[in-house]
Amino acid sequence: MKLSEAKNKLNQLETISFQLPNGELVPSHFHVTEVGKITKHFIDCGGTVRNEEVVNFQLWNANDYDHRLHPEKLVSIIELSEKVLGIGDLEIEVEYQGDTIGKFGLDFDGTHFLLTTKQTDCLAKDQCGIPAEKPKKQLSEIQAANSCTPGGGCC
Repeated sequence: MKLSEAKNKLNQLETISFQLPNGELVPSHFHVTEVGKITKHFIDCGGTVRNEEVVNFQLWNANDYDHRLHPEKLVSIIELSEKVLGIGDLEIEVEYQGDTIGKFGLDFDGTHFLLTTKQTDCLAKDQCGIPAEKPKKQLSEIQAANSCTPGGGCC
């Protein structure tokens, strides 16, 4: 989800909730402790130099049960971050503390912001020797002419 989409959704909500991939909700007394721009400058295993930028939200579960973050407050934090940090309309990545700090993508289901799982991947498969995945075929797709039959003399 891009930052503009999140702000649009927030402007339509009365309360904010985040749902983890396992279906559990982040406790309603969470805080957004950071809104920032993360820049990753790296070389992939094929030698290509890459730059990636994302907006980062850090959610923190404090034992502060008397305060709730309201949508308009989060929008104002985002807008201040855009202005001060020069953040563009980037994809959002969310950090949340589980057993360790987890990084999630962000989506919306009409009620909750959904923390979505992220996967690692090789960005240079054609250069680092990872074989391409062979297409899978059903046995029913293999023509009889290409196979031995009992009594056919090919075995």
